[in-house]
Amino acid sequence: MRTLYYSPNSRSDTVVALVRMLGADIDMREVTIARQDGSGGRDPANPHPEGKVPYLIDGDDSVRERGAIMLYLTDAYPDAGLGPLPGEAGRGAYLSWLFYYQGVIEPLLILKWANVGHPAITAGLRDFDTMIERLAEPLRKGPWLLGERFSAADMLCSSPFFWFADMMPADPAIPDWVARCAERMGNGK
Repeated sequence: MRTLYYSPNSRSDTVVALVRMLGADIDMREVTIARQDGSGGRDPANPHPEGKVPYLIDGDDSVRERGAIMLYLTDAYPDAGLGPLPGEAGRGAYLSWLFYYQGVIEPLLILKWANVGHPAITAGLRDFDTMIERLAEPLRKGPWLLGERFSAADMLCSSPFFWFADMMPADPAIPDWVARCAERMGNGK
């Protein structure tokens, strides 16, 4: 049986919402994690090598990082239709958004929140405004990142705006999309 280690009010909330939407039979194990405010701490019951969440165990296999877990689960539960499978239209865009989130969106949001800037960051990741424009481009044409199809990529890429509402851009395409994602996910996280 697959087991997901998670902690409420953390980055794992999006994966928990995905599991619910997939109708997946996954053992959910709540663990504590170290929090920014100094509360919590590493839980010895959490097998993640860094004590973080989410963390998925599937037999002898393990998956960490939200984008990877979401890809793994949408491929494992294709009937839910939350991610294009290999050979289906939109698969390339889906993979691109999952990896863009991990490699660009989240790092730029953290750097902006921490008020850190450097020419090397801009050269490698671009800047916050460029990242926001990349998100807004497909949303000006359709309701979701993949056009007419809601996917786990929408869930992942919209998730930081639930936590960092002050970073919500003025471009109405993004707040409207975040609201649609929150409604689709049920609880907004």
